[in-house]
Parts: sequence; structure tokens; C-alpha cells
Amino acid sequence: MEVLRPALININGRIYRKNTTKDQTYQYEDDDEEEDFSYSASAECADEPCDAIPMEQTEKGYRYAIDVPSVLYKYIIGKKGETRKRLESETKTSINIPKQGVEGQIVITGQQRAAVTSALTRVELLIESFRRKQPFTHFLSFALNDSEIQDHFLKFKEGVLGQCAQDSGIESSIFQNPAKLHLTIGTLALLNDMEVTRACELLQQCQGFIKDITGGKPLPLEVVGIEYMNDDPSMVDVLYAKVQPKDRSDKLQVIADKLVEHFVASGLMTKEWDRVKLHATVMNTLFRKDPSAEDKGGPVPGRQNVRDRESFDAQNVLKVRDK
Repeated sequence: MEVLRPALININGRIYRKNTTKDQTYQYEDDDEEEDFSYSASAECADEPCDAIPMEQTEKGYRYAIDVPSVLYKYIIGKKGETRKRLESETKTSINIPKQGVEGQIVITGQQRAAVTSALTRVELLIESFRRKQPFTHFLSFALNDSEIQDHFLKFKEGVLGQCAQDSGIESSIFQNPAKLHLTIGTLALLNDMEVTRACELLQQCQGFIKDITGGKPLPLEVVGIEYMNDDPSMVDVLYAKVQPKDRSDKLQVIADKLVEHFVASGLMTKEWDRVKLHATVMNTLFRKDPSAEDKGGPVPGRQNVRDRESFDAQNVLKVRDK
């Protein structure tokens, strides 16, 4: 990271610069197991003065309440309450956290506005960092379960199993369920009912720009080939179909990018790439042990556990598609 161009972090609509500082180690307890996490908690507001954060003034000073999913409380509390004690000591504030499992607000109080602001910034940065470590619970997608698409997919599956059954790792269980074919846009970790409701509201807000892009008309799509997600076709975990509008326009890409942009701005999604990689999974080795793996959520993108995955040889599968 460049000192003169520090990373920017979007938290609840506020942009922070993440400064280069010595990492601090935070400990928390998880199901009787202790884990350490090194994190640089120094940041400053980038788009406006931190004093501009609206804050309630009380007889004893200042108060700020922040909505936090209960699953994240433990990261603010820390091992034996050490993280909260450290934050309170360093910022000269009091941080009140609801009981574990009870949805509510974390309330920060202090005599000075700057102290409450400092504590708020640190709490939000901790929450943001640990949120990124949560497995996704939902994904944003376009359904591709049209009957014609399903028929073509089943023919593809039949062809692969008929011609490539002897190839390493090829078996029926790694194919997508035809009824669940979809075009993935992005993944989200929605940690309570409030966040699910918020995500639904955000999606409704997107209707306007989608209609503007499509002119209020349906956007016909077509499958234009298959690709694999690594450099070696003989050791593949995911095979996906490429999808594009029949008119060869970039409308689908624009819609996907704007959807991600909208959700990233809300703080509910993390931007992984400059542009959305439009793909529809047709074969995935995660399905080998659990056909509903996608429905149950999974590892954070970029940190997928591959120890339990058995790759397959896709060299002949690619030839089947080309015929």
C-alpha cells in the first residue's frame, strides 16, 4: 500500500483512509477456542471531517448507537472482554454491548465528541474486517432456469457422462441442478433479519436503472460457450457457461456492474473485481459431497478451502461442447 495513496474503506456510507500503522493483535473466543487476529485500527475520514458524524448530545457528553449483528459482538468484546477494555481505555469512552444472541445496538458514550468518534471508527473498522471473514449467506443472481436452457443443459450433461465418464473426477453428482441454473452477480453475508430486509430494499431500488438500460423491455440472452476457472484443464473445480445478450450489447455487463456498485456502496457487499465476471456454474466439485452447497453459503471469495475437493479432468468435456 502506498503511503500517499492509502486504501479507502467504505463503512456505512462513510469513506475512511486506512493508514499504515503497526498491527495490533485482537483475541476473541469462538466455541471455547481462542483465535488471534492482527489488524491495523488506524483510520481517518476521507470524504468529510469525522466531526460531521451526527451524534446525540447528552447531559454527560455524547452518545452514538450503531446497529451490529449479534454474531459480530464477540469480536468487539474480545477474549475475556480485553478488546472492549482496550478500546474504552484508549478512547476514554464506555462501550455497551447487548447480550450475545440478542439483536440490538452497540452504544458508545463519552464526555468528548472526538473520543466517541474515535471509538466509533475503531469499532466500525473491526466490524468491517471481521464481516469480511464471514461465509456468505446469500447471493445476487439472475435465474437461468428457463425450460429451453434446462433442456440444453441436460443434453450437455448426457453428452459429458456418455463420452467422458472414464475421465478423472467426472460423475453425475458434480453437475448443477437444472432448476437452480443461475447467473451469479455477487455474494453477500447477511447476518440478521434487518440486513436481509435492507438487501431486499436495495434490490427494489435498482429497478429504475435496469429499466433505463433495457428500455423497459426483456433482454434475451444466450449461452456462448463454457470455460474453466483455473489454468489447467486437467485439474478443474468449476466449469461455467458464458452468457451474453443476443444483440451482443454490453447491457448485461452494465446491469451487473451497477448492481454490485449499488450493494458495495451500502456496505453489504465487498467488491472483488473491477467488473463482474458473468458466469453460470454448470459443474462444481463442491456438489460432489453436498448438492446444496451453494444454497448453504460458503467460504469468503478468494479464501476457498480446497482440501476436501476432488478436481476433475475437463479436457474432453471442452471438446464435447465444441462439437
